[in-house]
Amino acid sequence: MNKIFAALALAGVLALPMVSHAEDSGLYVNGSVGQARFGQSYYGRHHMGYDANLGYRWSVAPAFQVGVEAGYVNLGNYGVRSVYPGVALPDATLHGWTLGGTAKYDITSNWYVSGRAGLLRWSGRTAEPIGGVPVAYSGNGTGWYTGAGFGYNFNSNWSLGWNYNYYHASKSGFPLSGSLTSISAEYRFGAM
Repeated sequence: MNKIFAALALAGVLALPMVSHAEDSGLYVNGSVGQARFGQSYYGRHHMGYDANLGYRWSVAPAFQVGVEAGYVNLGNYGVRSVYPGVALPDATLHGWTLGGTAKYDITSNWYVSGRAGLLRWSGRTAEPIGGVPVAYSGNGTGWYTGAGFGYNFNSNWSLGWNYNYYHASKSGFPLSGSLTSISAEYRFGAM
């Protein structure tokens, strides 16, 4: 399955320059920090999380760009609430590498909306009550992510935005999914 997604990503990278304007293409880097949420109610729900991405974007219309990006996300460590007194459960964690596509539409010369989606190669741990008994799980797998945001372009290189991203991770019945609501900063190396 990973080979199929890698082949699709490579095909996209090779095909997009054919429809783009070379002068509008550009490498970018962005980072976000904000409030992460973990799905299970018996864990603390809020924690600080962050992500960082490196990508390349092509202009396919005067105000619309598409691209590919790779990055890393960490949704933090979540301590167990006192649902199971006297039972030692691990903290829950979710972090991983991302690879996906991104789109950005400039509403005006300064304001934009954006979206992203792709694969998440995650690692994490959690505990899940099975038959009333908490069972710990630690592992890794391949999931997916999606997100949307909006922001302000200060100039052709710098922007600041607000984003919401959802990270889906589940294996063997153990849900590890979480989300990140964050403030992001982006630097574009070429004028877009």
